[in-house]
Amino acid sequence: MEKAPINWTNMLLFSLTPAFAVILVPLYGFFYGYDLYEWLVFILLMGFCGMSITAGYHRLWSHKTYKAHPLLRLIFALGGACALQNDVLTWASAHRRHHQFVDDNEHDPYSAGRGFWFSHIGWILRNYESGKDDYSNAKDLQQDPIVLWQHKHYLSLLLLMNIGLPAFLGFIHGDIIAGILLGGLLRLVLSQHVTYLINSIAHMWGRQPYSKSSSARDSSLLAFITYGEGYHNYHHTFQWDYRNGVKWWHFDPTKWMIRLFSFVGLTRDLKRCNLAQIEKAKLEIQYQNASEKCELFNIPEKWRSRLEIEYEQLLNTLQLWSEHRQAWYEAKGKQIQESLNSLDQLQLKDGYREIQYRLKAQKRRWQHLLRSIAQPSLQTI
Repeated sequence: MEKAPINWTNMLLFSLTPAFAVILVPLYGFFYGYDLYEWLVFILLMGFCGMSITAGYHRLWSHKTYKAHPLLRLIFALGGACALQNDVLTWASAHRRHHQFVDDNEHDPYSAGRGFWFSHIGWILRNYESGKDDYSNAKDLQQDPIVLWQHKHYLSLLLLMNIGLPAFLGFIHGDIIAGILLGGLLRLVLSQHVTYLINSIAHMWGRQPYSKSSSARDSSLLAFITYGEGYHNYHHTFQWDYRNGVKWWHFDPTKWMIRLFSFVGLTRDLKRCNLAQIEKAKLEIQYQNASEKCELFNIPEKWRSRLEIEYEQLLNTLQLWSEHRQAWYEAKGKQIQESLNSLDQLQLKDGYREIQYRLKAQKRRWQHLLRSIAQPSLQTI
């Protein structure tokens, strides 16, 4: 098969910048050294670029998981130009195609099905048919004045943010070269490859607790270095949720920042997936995995029947819990609004708690059953 033509602009950019970073940054450090200020500039610009991509390009513009004040959108547009990962319109359009055609080697711009190298950076280095610009899926973004402004002036902005800003920060401290090398060059290379890890590693290594319909996986370790983007199986399952780390303890600084900004009016209309939907998705995967183990290890029929019965019962209880939970929260909101304290509301609360206790008990029984299937020695219990 004939290879796609080389994109020489990208080939030179993504070949020379890492080479210069590997050679020039250590050499300058050896002869002249870097001080705390210069390393702080590097860290702050890394965070600025990273969060502009995760909170701005990804969760705001690509997936519309929340709305943001124009000032915040402008900051994200500047930070995205600093990250040098293309303009918002091009990035978001390609990412939407990725979600629409995930793992489809013909249409997914960075399909993991074509291997680590391709999904990480190879898709950028050649003009593949799957990577052609097509903004037909981003008509909403073409109505955003900040997106259009950045798209029109992208070249000027990337030069300003990648050379002008680090040089200025170095100048006010008395070392322009150190500012450019750490805050410009090294930061640029690392911030790009941190993002590309989501396209590659996050589709090859990790857990799939919510869905097996795509190669996307969850990795707590990857989340730690990608500003929370490592919970990729959850994201591909519930892409409209502004959170990637759904649990409060999940390391997701992008989620925390978006939430924090909502308190001062910079973000609003934060979308969250219904908790019952999340629990149902997890339950379905657990049932699927257990069924596969039953087939693989030739588990006796009585255990398979028990698995199916427990699964159906837990699904029913989960549905009841969801209905009672919604009714209780609606009643609670009405009580606050109208200062009511009726017997009906107390009964709703008691009913909700009763279903909640039942659900917890069934979950414990379900987990015990899963362990029993996973360990044949426990099947005598």
